[in-house]
Amino acid sequence: MTKYVAFLRAINVGGNNIIKMDALRTEFEKMEFRSVKTYIQSGNVLFESDLSDKLEIEKKIEKALAEKFKYNARVLIRSQKDMENIVSSFPKIFSDTNWKHNVIFLSDLIDSKEILKTLETKGEEIEKTFYAKGVLFWSANMDTITGSNMLKLSTRKEYKEMTVRNLNTTRKILELMS
Repeated sequence: MTKYVAFLRAINVGGNNIIKMDALRTEFEKMEFRSVKTYIQSGNVLFESDLSDKLEIEKKIEKALAEKFKYNARVLIRSQKDMENIVSSFPKIFSDTNWKHNVIFLSDLIDSKEILKTLETKGEEIEKTFYAKGVLFWSANMDTITGSNMLKLSTRKEYKEMTVRNLNTTRKILELMS
């Protein structure tokens, strides 16, 4: 049995794709996942499965959620081991409280260090990005955050292949998996 987290994109945001967490847990249980639990309303579902192919799990979940909740479901899966690697790779700047920090989970379609070149960040005094397998770490100086290009991330075509969680949510998900 492997522990996973499913990061659901675009649910319960701006009044769109509203899904209650108890209904979400029920759907995951219907898919025969075990020990299903959700964390906050932004689409984080923790579960256990015998399946080992993360892409297969993503497709299974996307199909079931699209049918049940009538929306274009997009899911990114990470195992407990993946989450441990991500958290252990946090850059040093993530301890600086004068900066806002996010973890941007990448789909397999865009998971490459080359993604850094396409994002056109403004400069190290405003924002910093770092790549690790499966994620981008993004930090923005709170004094200059409004100048950050990462705030415009949702307007980019790549955005449909990623999902963002803040530093505390990322840590808490790993804690709940452990």
